[in-house]
Amino acid sequence: MSKTMRNILISVGVLVILVFIIVGSVGGKYNSFVSLEQSVNKAESDIDTQLQRRSDLIPNLVATVQGYATQEKEIFTEIADARAKLGGASTIEDKANADSELSSALSRLLVVVENYPDLKSNENFKDLTVALEGTENRINIARQDYNTVVETYNTTVRKFPNSIFAGMFGFQQKDYYKASEGAKEVPKVDFTK
Repeated sequence: MSKTMRNILISVGVLVILVFIIVGSVGGKYNSFVSLEQSVNKAESDIDTQLQRRSDLIPNLVATVQGYATQEKEIFTEIADARAKLGGASTIEDKANADSELSSALSRLLVVVENYPDLKSNENFKDLTVALEGTENRINIARQDYNTVVETYNTTVRKFPNSIFAGMFGFQQKDYYKASEGAKEVPKVDFTK
């Protein structure tokens, strides 16, 4: 074998090795983005699961309270409307806003309960409020987990040189789960109606 032929084979071999390294690196980056994006999707789904659990508990709680507080129809309507909005929400922002409305209506419902001592001592009501409280804690943890995963994903997608590959493959930043503006205000309860 001639020296020229040997140099060509060595050059081709080095080129093939470089191509494999580059393809492996790009493939690894892509797979990393996919894994992180799936973690975000799972965390969002976990929030949805907990919101659904709460939504399933609410009719039982409302039915129990209605037996005692028939004159509080406005609150029951607000809860039903907020549940419907939550069920129809498609984006994380819509879910956060509907979740905030539902939480506010539930807070007002629980304030109304204070006027009915017999209701507060009802075993069914106690069980439902404990289940609801546990669900609220789960929702809060699911929101925190979601935001943690989104932070990791967004940081990875935005860092150089990842941002180049993320842009090539169409990986975009995800929105954080944020409370709606109204969630910062204390719900107003008016018993004069």
